[in-house]
Amino acid sequence: MTHAAPTDSPTLLASARRVLDIEARALDTLSARLGEEFARAVRLILDSPGRVVVTGLGKSGHIARKIAATMASTGTPAYFVHAAEALHGDLGMIHRDDVVIALSNSGETAELLAVVPLVRRQGGSTIAMTGKPASTLATLADVHLDAGVEFEACSLNLAPTASTTCALALGDALAVALLEARGFREDDFARSHPGGALGRRLLTHVRDVMRPREAVPAVTAASTVTEALLQVTRGGMGMTVVLDANGAVAGVFTDGDLRRAIDRLGDVRAVPVADVMSRHPKSIPAHRLAAEAADLMETQRVSQLLVTDEHGALAGALTMHDLMQAKVI
Repeated sequence: MTHAAPTDSPTLLASARRVLDIEARALDTLSARLGEEFARAVRLILDSPGRVVVTGLGKSGHIARKIAATMASTGTPAYFVHAAEALHGDLGMIHRDDVVIALSNSGETAELLAVVPLVRRQGGSTIAMTGKPASTLATLADVHLDAGVEFEACSLNLAPTASTTCALALGDALAVALLEARGFREDDFARSHPGGALGRRLLTHVRDVMRPREAVPAVTAASTVTEALLQVTRGGMGMTVVLDANGAVAGVFTDGDLRRAIDRLGDVRAVPVADVMSRHPKSIPAHRLAAEAADLMETQRVSQLLVTDEHGALAGALTMHDLMQAKVI
Protein backbone atom coordinates (compact mmCIF):
# COMPACT_ATOMS: atom_id res chain seq x y z
CA MET A 1 0.00 0.00 0.00
CA THR A 2 1.35 3.41 -0.97
CA HIS A 3 0.98 6.57 1.04
CA ALA A 4 0.61 9.90 -0.72
CA ALA A 5 3.23 12.51 0.08
CA PRO A 6 3.00 16.30 -0.28
CA THR A 7 3.50 17.54 -3.83
CA ASP A 8 3.94 21.24 -3.15
CA SER A 9 6.98 22.86 -4.80
CA PRO A 10 9.08 23.37 -1.64
CA THR A 11 8.72 19.70 -0.72
CA LEU A 12 9.63 18.49 -4.20
CA LEU A 13 12.61 20.85 -4.44
CA ALA A 14 13.83 19.81 -1.01
CA SER A 15 13.72 16.18 -2.12
CA ALA A 16 15.69 16.93 -5.28
CA ARG A 17 18.31 18.96 -3.41
CA ARG A 18 18.73 16.18 -0.85
CA VAL A 19 19.48 13.70 -3.63
CA LEU A 20 22.00 16.02 -5.29
CA ASP A 21 23.70 16.80 -1.98
CA ILE A 22 24.03 13.11 -1.12
CA GLU A 23 25.47 12.26 -4.51
CA ALA A 24 27.84 15.25 -4.43
CA ARG A 25 29.18 14.16 -1.03
CA ALA A 26 29.57 10.61 -2.31
CA LEU A 27 31.68 11.89 -5.21
CA ASP A 28 33.81 13.98 -2.85
CA THR A 29 34.45 10.91 -0.74
CA LEU A 30 35.26 8.85 -3.84
CA SER A 31 37.79 11.45 -5.00
CA ALA A 32 39.54 11.50 -1.63
CA ARG A 33 39.69 7.69 -1.62
CA LEU A 34 41.44 7.30 -4.99
CA GLY A 35 44.88 5.81 -4.68
CA GLU A 36 47.42 3.44 -6.17
CA GLU A 37 44.77 0.92 -7.23
CA PHE A 38 43.36 3.46 -9.68
CA ALA A 39 46.84 4.09 -11.14
CA ARG A 40 47.33 0.30 -11.40
CA ALA A 41 44.05 0.00 -13.32
CA VAL A 42 45.10 2.70 -15.79
CA ARG A 43 48.53 1.13 -16.34
CA LEU A 44 46.96 -2.32 -16.76
CA ILE A 45 44.81 -1.00 -19.60
CA LEU A 46 47.63 1.01 -21.18
CA ASP A 47 49.97 -2.01 -21.16
CA SER A 48 47.39 -4.37 -22.61
CA PRO A 49 47.59 -5.09 -26.37
CA GLY A 50 43.90 -5.93 -26.38
CA ARG A 51 40.68 -4.05 -25.79
CA VAL A 52 38.67 -3.13 -22.72
CA VAL A 53 35.53 -5.18 -22.13
CA VAL A 54 33.10 -3.65 -19.64
CA THR A 55 30.44 -5.90 -18.16
CA GLY A 56 27.69 -5.78 -15.58
CA LEU A 57 24.09 -6.64 -14.86
CA GLY A 58 21.02 -4.53 -14.09
CA LYS A 59 21.75 -0.89 -13.28
CA SER A 60 25.46 -1.68 -13.18
CA GLY A 61 25.08 -3.01 -16.71
CA HIS A 62 23.67 0.31 -17.88
CA ILE A 63 26.61 2.13 -16.31
CA ALA A 64 29.05 -0.39 -17.83
CA ARG A 65 27.62 0.23 -21.29
CA LYS A 66 28.13 3.98 -20.91
CA ILE A 67 31.71 3.56 -19.63
CA ALA A 68 32.54 1.40 -22.65
CA ALA A 69 31.06 4.00 -25.00
CA THR A 70 33.02 6.82 -23.35
CA MET A 71 36.28 4.91 -23.57
CA ALA A 72 35.70 3.95 -27.20
CA SER A 73 35.13 7.59 -28.14
CA THR A 74 38.22 8.82 -26.32
CA GLY A 75 40.94 6.60 -27.71
CA THR A 76 40.58 3.37 -25.69
CA PRO A 77 39.06 0.57 -27.79
CA ALA A 78 36.25 -0.78 -25.64
CA TYR A 79 32.89 -2.51 -25.85
CA PHE A 80 30.15 -3.78 -23.56
CA VAL A 81 29.29 -7.43 -22.93
CA HIS A 82 26.19 -8.34 -20.94
CA ALA A 83 27.24 -10.51 -18.00
CA ALA A 84 24.44 -13.03 -18.47
CA GLU A 85 24.99 -13.30 -22.23
CA ALA A 86 28.71 -13.90 -21.60
CA LEU A 87 27.77 -17.20 -19.97
CA HIS A 88 25.76 -18.24 -23.01
CA GLY A 89 28.21 -17.74 -25.83
CA ASP A 90 29.34 -14.11 -25.68
CA LEU A 91 32.38 -15.06 -23.61
CA GLY A 92 33.90 -15.88 -27.01
CA MET A 93 34.01 -12.12 -27.66
CA ILE A 94 36.63 -11.72 -24.92
CA HIS A 95 40.22 -12.49 -25.90
CA ARG A 96 43.16 -13.29 -23.67
CA ASP A 97 44.78 -9.87 -24.30
CA ASP A 98 41.65 -7.97 -23.23
CA VAL A 99 41.08 -6.26 -19.91
CA VAL A 100 37.66 -6.91 -18.39
CA ILE A 101 36.12 -4.29 -16.10
CA ALA A 102 33.33 -5.91 -14.06
CA LEU A 103 30.79 -3.68 -12.27
CA SER A 104 28.77 -4.86 -9.29
CA ASN A 105 27.88 -2.71 -6.29
CA SER A 106 27.51 -5.74 -4.03
CA GLY A 107 30.47 -7.54 -5.53
CA GLU A 108 28.44 -10.75 -5.30
CA THR A 109 26.60 -10.81 -8.66
CA ALA A 110 26.52 -14.50 -9.56
CA GLU A 111 27.00 -14.03 -13.29
CA LEU A 112 30.12 -11.90 -12.78
CA LEU A 113 31.52 -14.34 -10.25
CA ALA A 114 31.25 -16.98 -12.97
CA VAL A 115 32.70 -14.78 -15.75
CA VAL A 116 35.78 -13.37 -14.00
CA PRO A 117 37.46 -16.75 -13.23
CA LEU A 118 36.87 -17.85 -16.83
CA VAL A 119 38.51 -14.68 -18.14
CA ARG A 120 41.50 -15.09 -15.86
CA ARG A 121 41.80 -18.78 -16.81
CA GLN A 122 42.28 -17.86 -20.46
CA GLY A 123 44.92 -15.25 -19.56
CA GLY A 124 42.84 -12.07 -19.48
CA SER A 125 43.16 -9.34 -16.86
CA THR A 126 40.30 -8.14 -14.71
CA ILE A 127 39.37 -4.95 -12.89
CA ALA A 128 36.49 -5.08 -10.42
CA MET A 129 34.50 -1.95 -9.62
CA THR A 130 32.39 -2.61 -6.55
CA GLY A 131 31.05 -0.96 -3.44
CA LYS A 132 32.44 -3.68 -1.17
CA PRO A 133 36.25 -4.06 -1.00
CA ALA A 134 35.89 -7.35 0.87
CA SER A 135 33.44 -8.84 -1.63
CA THR A 136 34.13 -12.00 -3.62
CA LEU A 137 34.41 -10.10 -6.92
CA ALA A 138 36.89 -7.63 -5.42
CA THR A 139 39.14 -10.44 -4.25
CA LEU A 140 38.93 -12.37 -7.53
CA ALA A 141 40.05 -9.44 -9.73
CA ASP A 142 43.60 -8.30 -10.49
CA VAL A 143 42.69 -4.76 -9.46
CA HIS A 144 39.80 -3.49 -7.35
CA LEU A 145 38.32 0.00 -7.60
CA ASP A 146 36.24 0.97 -4.60
CA ALA A 147 33.10 2.85 -5.72
CA GLY A 148 31.29 2.33 -2.43
CA VAL A 149 28.92 4.86 -0.88
CA GLU A 150 27.74 5.28 2.69
CA PHE A 151 24.12 5.24 1.63
CA GLU A 152 22.00 5.69 -1.48
CA ALA A 153 20.26 8.94 -2.35
CA CYS A 154 17.00 7.00 -2.41
CA SER A 155 15.10 7.79 0.80
CA LEU A 156 14.61 4.05 1.30
CA ASN A 157 18.35 3.45 0.80
CA LEU A 158 17.43 0.80 -1.77
CA ALA A 159 17.41 2.12 -5.34
CA PRO A 160 20.88 2.40 -6.94
CA THR A 161 21.42 6.15 -7.07
CA ALA A 162 24.55 7.45 -5.36
CA SER A 163 26.29 4.14 -6.07
CA THR A 164 25.61 4.26 -9.81
CA THR A 165 26.63 7.93 -9.91
CA CYS A 166 29.97 7.05 -8.31
CA ALA A 167 30.52 4.10 -10.65
CA LEU A 168 29.77 6.27 -13.66
CA ALA A 169 32.11 9.02 -12.45
CA LEU A 170 34.85 6.50 -11.72
CA GLY A 171 34.47 5.19 -15.27
CA ASP A 172 34.78 8.73 -16.60
CA ALA A 173 37.90 9.22 -14.49
CA LEU A 174 39.42 6.09 -16.00
CA ALA A 175 38.54 7.17 -19.54
CA VAL A 176 40.00 10.65 -19.12
CA ALA A 177 43.15 9.43 -17.39
CA LEU A 178 43.66 7.04 -20.31
CA LEU A 179 42.91 9.80 -22.81
CA GLU A 180 45.55 12.06 -21.31
CA ALA A 181 48.10 9.27 -20.92
CA ARG A 182 47.71 8.41 -24.61
CA GLY A 183 48.06 12.04 -25.72
CA PHE A 184 44.60 11.90 -27.30
CA ARG A 185 43.84 15.25 -29.02
CA GLU A 186 40.85 17.13 -30.38
CA ASP A 187 41.39 15.88 -33.92
CA ASP A 188 41.51 12.29 -32.63
CA PHE A 189 38.20 12.88 -30.85
CA ALA A 190 36.72 14.35 -34.02
CA ARG A 191 37.61 11.24 -36.00
CA SER A 192 35.49 9.23 -33.56
CA HIS A 193 32.62 11.73 -33.95
CA PRO A 194 32.53 12.60 -37.67
CA GLY A 195 28.77 13.06 -37.67
CA GLY A 196 28.64 15.45 -34.74
CA ALA A 197 29.11 19.19 -34.52
CA LEU A 198 32.62 18.80 -33.12
CA GLY A 199 33.58 16.45 -35.92
CA ARG A 200 32.41 18.91 -38.52
CA ARG A 201 34.35 21.73 -36.85
CA LEU A 202 37.56 19.74 -36.62
CA LEU A 203 37.44 17.71 -39.83
CA THR A 204 35.91 20.13 -42.35
CA HIS A 205 38.41 22.24 -44.25
CA VAL A 206 37.86 25.41 -46.22
CA ARG A 207 38.42 23.53 -49.48
CA ASP A 208 35.49 21.26 -48.58
CA VAL A 209 32.96 24.09 -48.42
CA MET A 210 34.34 26.88 -50.60
CA ARG A 211 33.00 27.83 -54.00
CA PRO A 212 35.64 27.12 -56.68
CA ARG A 213 37.24 30.00 -58.55
CA GLU A 214 35.09 29.49 -61.66
CA ALA A 215 31.96 29.95 -59.53
CA VAL A 216 33.18 33.19 -57.94
CA PRO A 217 31.80 36.36 -59.58
CA ALA A 218 34.52 38.59 -60.99
CA VAL A 219 34.98 41.86 -62.90
CA THR A 220 38.00 43.82 -64.04
CA ALA A 221 39.25 46.97 -62.38
CA ALA A 222 38.04 48.93 -65.41
CA SER A 223 34.45 47.77 -64.98
CA THR A 224 31.81 50.20 -63.80
CA VAL A 225 29.88 49.90 -60.58
CA THR A 226 26.82 48.94 -62.64
CA GLU A 227 28.71 46.02 -64.20
CA ALA A 228 30.06 44.99 -60.82
CA LEU A 229 26.61 45.15 -59.27
CA LEU A 230 25.28 42.78 -61.93
CA GLN A 231 27.99 40.27 -60.99
CA VAL A 232 27.21 40.67 -57.29
CA THR A 233 23.56 39.89 -58.01
CA ARG A 234 24.29 36.93 -60.29
CA GLY A 235 26.92 35.43 -58.02
CA GLY A 236 24.74 35.27 -54.93
CA MET A 237 27.69 35.89 -52.61
CA GLY A 238 27.08 39.53 -51.75
CA MET A 239 30.33 40.48 -53.47
CA THR A 240 32.42 40.22 -56.62
CA VAL A 241 36.15 39.87 -56.98
CA VAL A 242 37.91 42.70 -58.83
CA LEU A 243 40.85 41.57 -60.99
CA ASP A 244 43.70 43.71 -62.30
CA ALA A 245 45.05 43.64 -65.87
CA ASN A 246 47.14 40.54 -65.06
CA GLY A 247 44.21 38.61 -63.62
CA ALA A 248 45.40 38.96 -60.04
CA VAL A 249 43.06 40.00 -57.24
CA ALA A 250 42.99 43.78 -56.85
CA GLY A 251 40.13 43.88 -54.37
CA VAL A 252 36.50 43.00 -53.80
CA PHE A 253 33.29 44.94 -54.25
CA THR A 254 30.56 44.14 -51.72
CA ASP A 255 27.06 45.27 -50.84
CA GLY A 256 28.64 47.34 -48.09
CA ASP A 257 30.99 49.05 -50.56
CA LEU A 258 27.97 49.97 -52.70
CA ARG A 259 26.13 51.55 -49.77
CA ARG A 260 29.19 53.51 -48.73
CA ALA A 261 29.82 54.68 -52.30
CA ILE A 262 26.23 55.91 -52.74
CA ASP A 263 26.39 57.71 -49.41
CA ARG A 264 29.62 59.43 -50.45
CA LEU A 265 29.15 60.00 -54.20
CA GLY A 266 25.43 59.69 -54.93
CA ASP A 267 24.98 58.29 -58.45
CA VAL A 268 27.79 55.77 -58.85
CA ARG A 269 26.53 53.77 -61.80
CA ALA A 270 29.29 54.93 -64.15
CA VAL A 271 32.04 55.12 -61.53
CA PRO A 272 34.93 52.66 -62.07
CA VAL A 273 34.60 49.88 -59.51
CA ALA A 274 38.31 50.24 -58.71
CA ASP A 275 37.53 53.63 -57.15
CA VAL A 276 35.09 52.24 -54.60
CA MET A 277 36.18 48.64 -54.03
CA SER A 278 37.76 47.28 -50.85
CA ARG A 279 41.46 46.74 -51.32
CA HIS A 280 43.40 44.02 -49.48
CA PRO A 281 40.37 41.75 -48.95
CA LYS A 282 40.44 39.17 -46.20
CA SER A 283 41.45 35.68 -47.31
CA ILE A 284 42.21 32.25 -45.91
CA PRO A 285 44.21 29.30 -47.34
CA ALA A 286 42.16 26.40 -48.66
CA HIS A 287 43.86 23.90 -46.31
CA ARG A 288 42.76 25.66 -43.13
CA LEU A 289 39.81 24.45 -41.07
CA ALA A 290 36.40 25.82 -41.98
CA ALA A 291 35.93 26.65 -38.29
CA GLU A 292 38.91 29.01 -38.57
CA ALA A 293 37.21 30.73 -41.48
CA ALA A 294 34.11 31.22 -39.33
CA ASP A 295 36.20 32.69 -36.51
CA LEU A 296 37.98 35.03 -38.95
CA MET A 297 34.69 36.26 -40.37
CA GLU A 298 33.34 36.95 -36.92
CA THR A 299 36.42 38.78 -35.66
CA GLN A 300 36.84 40.81 -38.86
CA ARG A 301 33.09 41.38 -39.20
CA VAL A 302 32.95 40.27 -42.81
CA SER A 303 30.49 37.93 -44.52
CA GLN A 304 32.79 36.64 -47.25
CA LEU A 305 36.36 35.41 -47.54
CA LEU A 306 38.55 34.79 -50.54
CA VAL A 307 40.31 31.43 -50.54
CA THR A 308 43.89 31.04 -51.69
CA ASP A 309 45.88 28.02 -52.87
CA GLU A 310 49.35 26.96 -51.70
CA HIS A 311 50.89 29.65 -53.94
CA GLY A 312 48.68 32.43 -52.61
CA ALA A 313 46.62 32.60 -55.83
CA LEU A 314 42.84 32.82 -55.82
CA ALA A 315 41.32 29.35 -55.45
CA GLY A 316 37.75 30.26 -54.58
CA ALA A 317 35.63 32.03 -51.99
CA LEU A 318 33.11 31.27 -49.28
CA THR A 319 30.45 33.06 -47.32
CA MET A 320 29.01 32.75 -43.85
CA HIS A 321 25.99 31.13 -45.48
CA ASP A 322 28.23 28.42 -46.97
CA LEU A 323 29.54 27.62 -43.48
CA MET A 324 26.01 27.49 -42.10
CA GLN A 325 24.91 25.12 -44.86
CA ALA A 326 27.85 22.85 -44.04
CA LYS A 327 26.77 23.02 -40.35
CA VAL A 328 30.18 24.24 -39.31
CA ILE A 329 28.41 27.04 -37.43
